[in-house]
Amino acid sequence: MKTLLPIYAVCAVLAGAAASHAQDTVVVPAQRPGSVVIQPEQKTVIREYVRKNPVASINVLGLELNLGSRVPETVTLHEVPDTRYRYTVIDNRAVLVDPETYEIVEVLN
Repeated sequence: MKTLLPIYAVCAVLAGAAASHAQDTVVVPAQRPGSVVIQPEQKTVIREYVRKNPVASINVLGLELNLGSRVPETVTLHEVPDTRYRYTVIDNRAVLVDPETYEIVEVLN
């Protein structure tokens, strides 16, 4: 039993070191190249603007509301002040769209 005590002590120290190291690890979600990052404060302002300026929801058959999905150019986009992006509401979900590429850059709700 006395010979196992140092082994237990070493295992406890290593386990403690691994646990403390794991607490310092920060996981950052992977982003696709060229993806748009909208700061949380800006998202809040945009969401509030969209809520105060509702537009009719439309249906676009076959369109999945994912980042990077392309909205047909026939869809009317509405201005959002102080940003280059526009919004529309598809299937009762507000989406932020890049008006140059018609790609969805953010699904707001």
